[in-house]
Amino acid sequence: MHYKHKRTLVLQIHERLKCFERQSCIPVMEQAAFTALEKQFVILIGCILQNLLQVHDAVAQKDFEPSLAPVPDDALDEEEDSVKIVSLVKTKEPLGATIKKDKSTGAIVVARIMRGGAADKSGLIHEGDELKEVNGVPLEYKKPKEVLPLLARSQSEIKFKIVPGSFTEDLPSDKIKLFVQALFDYSPLEDPTVPCKDAAMAFKRGDVLQIVNMDDDTWWQARSAGNDDSRAGLIPSKQLQERRFMLQRPKPLFKPQRPRPAAGLRRSFRLSRKSSRTKNASWFWRWSTEVHGVLCPHTYREVVPSLREAKDKHRLVILIGPSGVGVNELKRRLVISDPDRYGISVPYTTREKKGQEREGVDYHFVSVHKFEEDILNHRLIEYGSYRGHYYGTSLDSVHRVMVTGKMCLMDVHPSKVKFIDASKFKPHVVFVKPPNIEELRLTRRRVKFLCDKGDPNQVRTFTEENFQDMIDLSETMEIQYGHLFDKIIINGDVTTAFKELKEDLEKLAEPGVQWVPAEWSRPTLKKTQRSCGHLTGLF
Repeated sequence: MHYKHKRTLVLQIHERLKCFERQSCIPVMEQAAFTALEKQFVILIGCILQNLLQVHDAVAQKDFEPSLAPVPDDALDEEEDSVKIVSLVKTKEPLGATIKKDKSTGAIVVARIMRGGAADKSGLIHEGDELKEVNGVPLEYKKPKEVLPLLARSQSEIKFKIVPGSFTEDLPSDKIKLFVQALFDYSPLEDPTVPCKDAAMAFKRGDVLQIVNMDDDTWWQARSAGNDDSRAGLIPSKQLQERRFMLQRPKPLFKPQRPRPAAGLRRSFRLSRKSSRTKNASWFWRWSTEVHGVLCPHTYREVVPSLREAKDKHRLVILIGPSGVGVNELKRRLVISDPDRYGISVPYTTREKKGQEREGVDYHFVSVHKFEEDILNHRLIEYGSYRGHYYGTSLDSVHRVMVTGKMCLMDVHPSKVKFIDASKFKPHVVFVKPPNIEELRLTRRRVKFLCDKGDPNQVRTFTEENFQDMIDLSETMEIQYGHLFDKIIINGDVTTAFKELKEDLEKLAEPGVQWVPAEWSRPTLKKTQRSCGHLTGLF
């Protein structure tokens, strides 16, 4: 544009501005600021609503997982078409997987996936997958123990480069409803053979576990019953624990046993310890030989939940223990502490009533014909003879206590528990065992046996031989019949043992879910499938 024209245009603009300045301006709106505030509020509400709808859509599409960094284009080698990249967000919980080195190829592979862990929930890593890299670090020529620090140093995420192995879909863990009760204590910290101590779980005898994976013959996966959301842990399999048991045989069971007439297994009905010493000795020798000849270790017992209601009858309580351990004293204290709750089954006998003895209190006095008839009809849980008279424990005496609403207490030899109708009485078996021999010497030295009134030697103190007999018999009973025991109480101090027993029985009487042996619901199998005193098969 020519200079003269530019100047003319500038002058015209100046004149217009002067003219506008001389005019008085009238505002378009009197409340423009308020109107602007309203507009801002509407815009703010719109933004909030928009964000709310975006969150709604994300939840509906399950798009709320943490976002991971994109995989670089050069992450895959052209020669490895089957390689995949997996990124997992790292949390405080372990990944829930163990690794091993393939003996043939030397590659690092996934040994197992723990149910409920991060790897299991992702569904991206499976057993048999080969790990090529961790966070960009090649794993070639590395050992499993060198890989673990790489995982530990990861911060927010762990990136794996994987060659997928053969994968088969497993049954979801929440569909497996196999529960077992542990019959031994286990601590991974004391087990040098466990594949990964962090992946294993500790438990105590009596704990109920849910088995979620049994693919491995030596290490099962389990979690505590009732905790379905927890990560599963490794536990020794039944086969592994049985092998360990046989390699660590308790010495008292496998050394030559000499007859010990003063010991014997305790008899539930009160007979004199003076009776038939030679007969008792030979019987104990024969029983011990049978135990040593057929020895089956017990590791887990399959159990099922059973709902106890307040209106249900109390379960039968069976106390078991070697002679002199204090079973009778514990029964006596229970009845004295609460006679309205606890009752004792009264034994039967064919002898004549003596002195101040009362029918139904000291004994049920019956004829020989009646007693032998009960034997033939399997009405007696156990029985024996002494000085030409029968003594025994009848199912009728148990019924008499239970119909009164009391908890019936009885003590029998553990081999007789199988003759009790479990589905009817639901026996709760408590094993009372002695402490170590040093504590026995301190707590039993001044205690005396109370014998039958007919015995001229009415009292007999404990001897060193009695102590050793008590410990040896306790170990034998626990190994042979330990799978029947619901509770084990060590009777060192009788006051402490009584308190523990009473707390256990009070809990037993409360309404709620209780775990009972699975064979109670399978009575037909119980009669036909027996091996070493327990059901054949898994447990």
